[in-house]
Amino acid sequence: MRDGYRIMDIDRHVLEPVEMWREYLPAAMRAYAPRLEPFPGGDHARGVSGPRLGGRAAPPTPPVLCVAGVPIMRGLNEAGYAQLGQIAADRASVLAAAVTPGGHLDEMDASGVDVAVMQPTYAWYLVYDDAIDAARSRAYADAYNRWLLDFCAAAPARLLRPAIVSRQDPEAMVGDLERAIHGGAPAVVLRPNPVQGRTLADPAHARFWAACAYHSIPVLFHEGVNGRVSTTGAERFTTRLAQHACSHPMEAMMALLSLIEGGVLEANPGLRIALLEAGCGWLPYWLWRLDHEYSHLHRELPALRQPPSAYCRRQCWIAFEPSEAMLDRLVLEIGPRRLVFGTDFPHLDHDDGIVDAVMTRRGGLDEAALTTILWTSPCELMGIDARNVPAEAAAAP
Repeated sequence: MRDGYRIMDIDRHVLEPVEMWREYLPAAMRAYAPRLEPFPGGDHARGVSGPRLGGRAAPPTPPVLCVAGVPIMRGLNEAGYAQLGQIAADRASVLAAAVTPGGHLDEMDASGVDVAVMQPTYAWYLVYDDAIDAARSRAYADAYNRWLLDFCAAAPARLLRPAIVSRQDPEAMVGDLERAIHGGAPAVVLRPNPVQGRTLADPAHARFWAACAYHSIPVLFHEGVNGRVSTTGAERFTTRLAQHACSHPMEAMMALLSLIEGGVLEANPGLRIALLEAGCGWLPYWLWRLDHEYSHLHRELPALRQPPSAYCRRQCWIAFEPSEAMLDRLVLEIGPRRLVFGTDFPHLDHDDGIVDAVMTRRGGLDEAALTTILWTSPCELMGIDARNVPAEAAAAP
């Protein structure tokens, strides 16, 4: 607990060790195991790249994860990537903690997090790649899911392990989902982007959404910049700053629109979804906008029986950032029962003291709202009895 509050971290990341792919991929796919290789065209000694990148002593460009010599991330800007490498070097101990379950548990105990929902880091880029076939994409997903099972076995009640599901072959998605459920996965994680030209509401995915609703399995959407799938901002901007600023909130906005406009939430009223690491400040405006459009154009979509905001209130959760402007007003607009909290640990775009930052907002949020946001609401999303606290967490110092 932290200051009397139970906390579920809905968005915490593992750092998959590069060696694990050769161990967990089937023998026929091991040629596609990623390796760390020098950044294409980059310099790897401090100061050498200074004149080209505009700094007298620019940081070296760190190695990049590649498959058959091709970086798993596209459109990497060398200057931005080098700066991230410097931040990573400065936070080496934090990143090292994310490689092991013990490291996560120690940090959770120190910051006051009771339960964490583990999200991938590199697996996103391997599974979601429009240039590879479905067999390879599904092999990456299966390898990651089996590795995560072993990783979280150290404390399965505290380290929750949603399964990543490939969208390359829609016909295989239900089988992959049910295999994950039978293996004990409490949720699935998807990227919100179009894959192989198919949006989330593509009719080819209808059976998958129905299966998620039938099994009461929540779907957690999490974006990632520089992926090899269609991503908002990637065709307009070259800097990581611009691409990262666009990708997360704008892909979340369009994912929500797709699920509503395409009738997925109407057809599956029991389906629970969450939009992670995109902030929440855009949601009141977006729902107003969609309701406004619906009021004029509802005859275009006769299958939608309610305004878009009604589906969101019924079936959607969204993660907030502690530093968001007017957070107290946003809580009133969205409602604490639909807000959840994620640290994004150990990723470089979030500070280490993010739990401390949440605690500083208590002046603007009453105790009941904060209790709901930090524990009751994510428990409802994940299908967990909020009254049950993991024994390991209760015993933690």
